[in-house]
Amino acid sequence: MRLTRFSDYAVRVMLYLAAHEDRLCSIGEIAKAYDISQNHLMKVVSDLAGHGYVLSQRGRSGGIRLATPPEQINIGRLIRHTEGEIDLVGCADCRLRGACTLPGPLDLALDAFFAVLERYTLADVMGDKGAARLLEQLSARA
Repeated sequence: MRLTRFSDYAVRVMLYLAAHEDRLCSIGEIAKAYDISQNHLMKVVSDLAGHGYVLSQRGRSGGIRLATPPEQINIGRLIRHTEGEIDLVGCADCRLRGACTLPGPLDLALDAFFAVLERYTLADVMGDKGAARLLEQLSARA
């Protein structure tokens, strides 16, 4: 399974914010750090804020930060949210719909995929010294 760019960017934002828990971060700063589109990132952050993953503060000294500690942010639930409804092979539009039993095993596989991801929090994927490693990687690219 391949995650959407939206999910990829959402996880990147969350990792960046986890590495900078001590302060507000701007969307422009995050976009620059990852060399990705600020406009696309604005849509991602808006969604994350609307669903309680991040807090945003408007204004000159505004920015975004995690809404909850990284230990309380479940990666599986985050990705389920950002991916939305997943139809792995387009079964909804298939001419064999109703005659083929592949959707059953695919649903089980998808459930297993998310069951594994739901075992991890944002803190888990940051790992030991995660903030330092992330910041080191990002500064090496600059």
